[in-house]
Amino acid sequence: MSLPFSSIFPLKQARAHEVCGDAGLAFAAINAGLARGTVVWVSESWRPPVNPEGLLPYCDPGKLLVTRADSQLNVLASMETALRSGAAKLVIAEISGSIGLTEGRRLQLAAEAGGTTAMLLIPDGAGSNAAETRWRCSGAQVPRDTRQNHPRQIGHDSTHWRWSLIKNKTGTLSDWVVRWDAAAHRVIVVSEAGG
Repeated sequence: MSLPFSSIFPLKQARAHEVCGDAGLAFAAINAGLARGTVVWVSESWRPPVNPEGLLPYCDPGKLLVTRADSQLNVLASMETALRSGAAKLVIAEISGSIGLTEGRRLQLAAEAGGTTAMLLIPDGAGSNAAETRWRCSGAQVPRDTRQNHPRQIGHDSTHWRWSLIKNKTGTLSDWVVRWDAAAHRVIVVSEAGG
């Protein structure tokens, strides 16, 4: 049974969500663009910082508050503080290691307390059971009907992604091939990934 995309996206507010995969940054940027208010983006100081102007196709860089911390532990602590405060609509954290159930639960409780959505960009296999959803995001093959109309387009198309819901507390998992419509400022479902 396939899950309707509109029942799972946009993400549930005041919950913790996780994303992994090579297109996870685009997923986070799109969610930042859809957030109605300030977005806090926290990362470890050794990582290259996110460039708010580089996210311009997806979100207004003026609504991003970018901060860095010296360790994953401090990234999670900063995220928890921002979530609990309720000052932002979305708090995004980039981490490089695993996150345990205790840390995941703390973030979930902070998101609920502040009414703020949490998003963790994680390595594959590093998620917490406390997360509401976990997404794997990657580039997608150009759909056949698109390739027939544009025979030079072969293989991956940087404007299409495969978003796979790999953990969902409501139970149903699914895949979609999507693209971002910058003019309409929304995600367009191109097809179910299996179809």
